[in-house]
Amino acid sequence: MSSDGLTTPIQFLKGVGEKRAEELRKIGIETVGDLLEYFPRRYLDRSTILPIAQLEKDQEVTVAGEVVRVERIRRGKPRLIVTIYDRTGMLEAVWFNQIDVFERLFRTGQTVAFSGKIGYYRNWQIVHPDFDILSEEKDPIHTGQIIPVYASTEGLKRLGLSSYGFRKIVHNALERYAEEIKETLPDYLLHKYHLIGRAEAFRQIHFPESRERLNQAYRRFKYEELFFLELLMALRKHYYQSPVMGIPIAVDQKVVDELVARLPFRLTRAQRRVLNEILEDFQRSHPMNRLLQGDVGSGKTVIAWLAMMITVRSGFQAALMAPTEILAQQHFLTLSRLAEGLPVRLALLIGSLPEREKLRIREQLAGGEVDLVVGTHALIQEAVSFARLALVVIDEQHRFGVEQRSTLIQKGKLPHVLVMTATPIPRTLALTLYGDLDVSVIDELPPGRQPVKTYWRTEERLPRILDFIRQQVEHGRQAYVVYPIIEESEKLELKAATEAFQHLQKKVFPAFRLGLLHGRMKMEEKEAVMRRFREGEIQILVSTTVIEVGVDVPNATVMLIEHAERFGLSQLHQLRGRVGRGADQAYCILVTPKDITEVARERMEVMVATTDGFRIAEEDLRLRGSGEFFGTRQHGMPDLRFADLIQDSRVIQAARRDAFALVEQDPHLRQPAHLATRRHFKSAFARKFQMSLIA
Repeated sequence: MSSDGLTTPIQFLKGVGEKRAEELRKIGIETVGDLLEYFPRRYLDRSTILPIAQLEKDQEVTVAGEVVRVERIRRGKPRLIVTIYDRTGMLEAVWFNQIDVFERLFRTGQTVAFSGKIGYYRNWQIVHPDFDILSEEKDPIHTGQIIPVYASTEGLKRLGLSSYGFRKIVHNALERYAEEIKETLPDYLLHKYHLIGRAEAFRQIHFPESRERLNQAYRRFKYEELFFLELLMALRKHYYQSPVMGIPIAVDQKVVDELVARLPFRLTRAQRRVLNEILEDFQRSHPMNRLLQGDVGSGKTVIAWLAMMITVRSGFQAALMAPTEILAQQHFLTLSRLAEGLPVRLALLIGSLPEREKLRIREQLAGGEVDLVVGTHALIQEAVSFARLALVVIDEQHRFGVEQRSTLIQKGKLPHVLVMTATPIPRTLALTLYGDLDVSVIDELPPGRQPVKTYWRTEERLPRILDFIRQQVEHGRQAYVVYPIIEESEKLELKAATEAFQHLQKKVFPAFRLGLLHGRMKMEEKEAVMRRFREGEIQILVSTTVIEVGVDVPNATVMLIEHAERFGLSQLHQLRGRVGRGADQAYCILVTPKDITEVARERMEVMVATTDGFRIAEEDLRLRGSGEFFGTRQHGMPDLRFADLIQDSRVIQAARRDAFALVEQDPHLRQPAHLATRRHFKSAFARKFQMSLIA
């Protein structure tokens, strides 16, 4: 919202004042516009509120009524009982915890709604219900059929507001400023999809006249946020493919053949296809902006190395940014081995290096004395500059925000960009998350690789599993044992890596050489452990999830994951990808307690059923939902408050078609029909994404 009235500081709105404004600012409400975009978290529909006389045991219900008694019971187990009456009967709400807090919230005469499971002990009861204080009046429902419910009653009370009081403030804002809510979508799209206007959508989202009108408001806001997300992608893609010259990289086929011939293995057909797509991009006038998807172990790093070496042989610099120091070091070692004997100067720039060493590398980058640098976030610090950066490679792209990616890109003059991810993403979602990128997929594993055999076992089978690991190590193989936390915790009764390491070394595998790796170790300690594991000196590595990505030890054939129910599907798949990187059969064993949740059980069954990363990603999305699967802030995406990236695939596709068609027709959004869209986009996105996508 950018209209003048909507930027009015919240303290000047009727019913607020400076004291309440100070508290509202703590929850992100600074202006009238912020208040109107503070949408209800749910609604109470009069038609779904059940009369007390019709209650049945074990029902999940919402009941509304007048508070007739607030009673604190001190005998026996202390408890608070709040009794309500709705003209058909009495219902008790009971609290055993935080009695002082809840006792202050309720008083006789209030109208409240309680939600929860019905029980019966002398009277109908709900224990520890969700609740909303609807009004201070006798009238049971004061705003028509559907009542908006904001935040939590406790949170509003801390602001000195009941839910009723907050509704009055929102109502005042709409009465005074609704006419200043400007349309953001072109008229032809409103007509195309029969969408209600933006001002009307705000009225109906806060004070719906009916369920149908509320659905219309949701439908409008859902399309709007997806349309502007896709418009962002379309404009960014246009920006990278505009006539603005990038850095054409000459591709000498003899150099390509020479580099490929140096590899200790043959490229797969999928790798060759992706390499050709990258080389074609290099020779175009606009910068490459490509996403490389590939399952764990598919050989993405080799393709990145070839792209970087071709860049270097053309006289330019290349940079690879990884999310963790251990992964950056792993990449540096791999790339150094592949480049052995070639005229290329490599450097590693990570935060744990001594300041003098970091200064030396920064000076070499700025002076053009380093051709290829591998690093972490240290690469995007202000002090880092490049002489002739032409290619940026970002590994495990989902670990970085868009702004971090943009900061590294701006170290050069429109360099080519290759972002890589081993987290497979279904096509529709890939187009949404990375709609500004061209997508390449390595959908084939290197020859000789066998699928990892995966088993799910409960804890009583652990002795037999440890015997199996013993047999593998006695045959010259290596193993990982992974735990979800570092040290024992009273709150989390999980086996911890440090305690498990001591037990395994002294009691279970005294004849073997064990190592311990976790995130709290110093960088040099981590690297020493990983080097000893790679060289075979350590036979069993006890670790937390710091080994989730990038660790490549072909001789490791067993991955034991304790308390596997504590991990998400994609994380389990990444961990499993640490084994099966050689020619020998590899095994992943998931160990859980007997009693786990139904969702955790489904995750284990999926892991046993398939090693296909794309199928696992789809199941992970189904089980967790898109909001958890993709931290939108982590991706640099706008928060999606109405749309669901899984369920709303048709709306996504429609919004994408419309946004890309608009940009193709009017790339600067200067036509009269698009001026409102342009204003909203510039206010909502331009500053955040650090680039002027529309002049």
